[in-house]
Amino acid sequence: MSHNVNPKRYENMQYIRCGRSGLQLPRISLGLWHNFGDVTQYETSRQMIGTAFDLGITHFDLANNYGPPPGSAETNFGKILKQDFSTYRDEMIISSKAGYTMWPGPYGDWGTKKYLISSLNQSLKRMDLDYVDIFYHHRPDPNTPLEETMSALDLIVRQGKALYVGISNYPADRAKEAMRILNSLGTPCLIHQPKYSMFERWIEDGLQDVLQEEGVGSIAFSPLAGGLLTDRYLNGIPDDSRIASSSPSLTTEQLTQERLRKIKLLNQLAQKRGQKLSQMALAWVLRGDKVTSALIGASRVSQIVDAVDALDNLTFSQQELSEIENILAG
Repeated sequence: MSHNVNPKRYENMQYIRCGRSGLQLPRISLGLWHNFGDVTQYETSRQMIGTAFDLGITHFDLANNYGPPPGSAETNFGKILKQDFSTYRDEMIISSKAGYTMWPGPYGDWGTKKYLISSLNQSLKRMDLDYVDIFYHHRPDPNTPLEETMSALDLIVRQGKALYVGISNYPADRAKEAMRILNSLGTPCLIHQPKYSMFERWIEDGLQDVLQEEGVGSIAFSPLAGGLLTDRYLNGIPDDSRIASSSPSLTTEQLTQERLRKIKLLNQLAQKRGQKLSQMALAWVLRGDKVTSALIGASRVSQIVDAVDALDNLTFSQQELSEIENILAG
């Protein structure tokens, strides 16, 4: 049985333009990094994607190696698309990436034209799509000329295999250079995907200024710091959490007493705002519209509902912002 799509799905989601482009993205996007591979129940993945779309989340973010195992998130997403959303492809923004290890040997990693073109061809087969909406280079490659990597992105758009291109994890100077090259090729950079949260703020030291100057949008991944900026760890480590499952993305070293103290103080402030900590953390990332979209991961439907509810209160008083800075600095 296919999914009955909510006819009112566009009524409450907020969409804003991505940089200077005409493309609008939802303020909350769904990332398929961890919980859409073969190790997750297919029906759970299916319900999460259905819920997201019903709430107006039109943007689904994938990469070649998402799973686990690598590739399985794209395969499962392709199946769910076909099963539930075959007539809704044009209402979705689907992205993929290449840049981390995907297959053995010298052509399955980093940033060569050989790797990027081959990887996207594989991704399109796995998802059974003619094109993706956004294709990213996932991380800078110190050993491949930036011109080669960017010309691969340009070629991908000219081949009709992606409508837009972006970069991820690029520091400010490399990002600026990549954008310059893409502009000269006639395929501007649409978007940058950096890691950004209250606990990880490197993009404030130059990158956000570059994005502003260049008219490039941004989508923040790990806005909840891998789950630390939620109420899950307020009373110790739950058995079903990422830390307990020894997930490489979140370790016990990251949950120090010092950090836990900050999480508890932030949680108190969130409660005063009438929000959960996770909702305040998302609102904080989206404050002032410098970030186009916050990219959430989810392991259950309720987390997606909560994230979208964060949009009910995106404004912070000067006092609240100062209080957050004091907590983070303390």
